[in-house]
Amino acid sequence: MTAAPAPRLQRANGALTLRFAADENGGGATRLADLYQSDPCRALLPSPDPGEPITAVLITTAGGLTGGDRLKLSVSVDAHAAALCTPQAAEKIYRSPDDSVAALDLSLEIAANAALEWLPQEMILFDGARLHRRIAVSLTADSRLLAGDITVFGRVARGERFATGSLFDRWQVRRDGRLLWTDATRLEGDTLASVDHPAGFAGATAQALILCQAPEAAAARDRLRELSGHEAGCHWGATVIDGLLLVRLLDTDAARLRRQFARLWSALRPALGLRPTMPRLWKF
Repeated sequence: MTAAPAPRLQRANGALTLRFAADENGGGATRLADLYQSDPCRALLPSPDPGEPITAVLITTAGGLTGGDRLKLSVSVDAHAAALCTPQAAEKIYRSPDDSVAALDLSLEIAANAALEWLPQEMILFDGARLHRRIAVSLTADSRLLAGDITVFGRVARGERFATGSLFDRWQVRRDGRLLWTDATRLEGDTLASVDHPAGFAGATAQALILCQAPEAAAARDRLRELSGHEAGCHWGATVIDGLLLVRLLDTDAARLRRQFARLWSALRPALGLRPTMPRLWKF
């Protein structure tokens, strides 16, 4: 007998586009100018706390991604506008049932004299997950940006490691059309060997990235290095590349990395004219 063909599973193909603009008739306050969303992508706009910019909370109603899913996200901030975007919860990348990959394309565009805070939650890579993620950032010399990423290699609370699967993760930052910084991570096959290798992630279960463009980037780097209350065991470093502050964190404890990430992020928020504390939505 001929084996029955494998069932064709439904896959997500979602999109979300947000554009924020300064309201010329509202004293310069920022408003949502454009919104397009298709399942499973959604955006909620709760009333921001006093002193916080207009806030968009991003939701994936599918609860996570697996092989074959496709998401395309785009956020743009027009001149003189300011916005905060953050996910509702950690993004889960589930085990792929075959060789197909989940694809996530993110575009961030910040105009002159505009500001965007792209505040991440954790992205958790389940064992066997397969993900291609591309993040493109477009700035001008007068843009302000605070953006980041937190990646957890496996469901560490239940003893799982990201031992098999694949990850291709690429960031590209352009300023006035010129490539300013790019970085790519590729893990394939025996991913645990690369994660544990001293020249890889040195056994870390979580890593994080923070990017900040602001006129005082070099001074902000020095303030970070002088911060007290650092988490022992969390390894991190900061440098400035042509006016772009770059911070990396590695830890064998994902919860400890999150706490240190919050300390550093809070210290950088004043560069965007914000309070030096994490937004309420991120704390829960």
